[in-house]
Amino acid sequence: MLKRVAEMSGWGTPLPAGKGRGIAHVLSFGTWTAQVVQVDVTDNTVTIEEVWAAADPGIVLDPSMFKDQIMSGINFGLSQALGQEITWADGQVEQANFDTYDAMRMYQAPKITIELLENSPRMGGAGEPGTPPSTPALANAIFAATGKRIRQMPLSNEIDFI
Repeated sequence: MLKRVAEMSGWGTPLPAGKGRGIAHVLSFGTWTAQVVQVDVTDNTVTIEEVWAAADPGIVLDPSMFKDQIMSGINFGLSQALGQEITWADGQVEQANFDTYDAMRMYQAPKITIELLENSPRMGGAGEPGTPPSTPALANAIFAATGKRIRQMPLSNEIDFI
């Protein structure tokens, strides 16, 4: 899994200054998922350029739908990093709906490449497995580009995103 996503992303090839790649993997809902995120950091502002994902859910009945589900999970995970946060005031949650718990916008969405591996002996989940590795891979990419370790969510509390 890690080897495949590393091959897909060109892991280990040099990047220009201000760019970085980060990697993360997880077993979620019975599906191993690995991701590499590539960023560009210019003037302390992060652009998420590209995401590569390899997932092994076992037998895939509808590969196109499975890839769509992994992609939506990636976008959801990146949205969390870009600013989704639950805050409280006077004992009440301040985010009542999606107008105050915003998602990543189209102009922020990176190019995403997904490859399915069907090696697992059991069928795994499709939607959720794309979410957990996206933020750690993003944080690792920011570290690779800047040397700055961000350890709290959302990452946008410590660095700006386009």
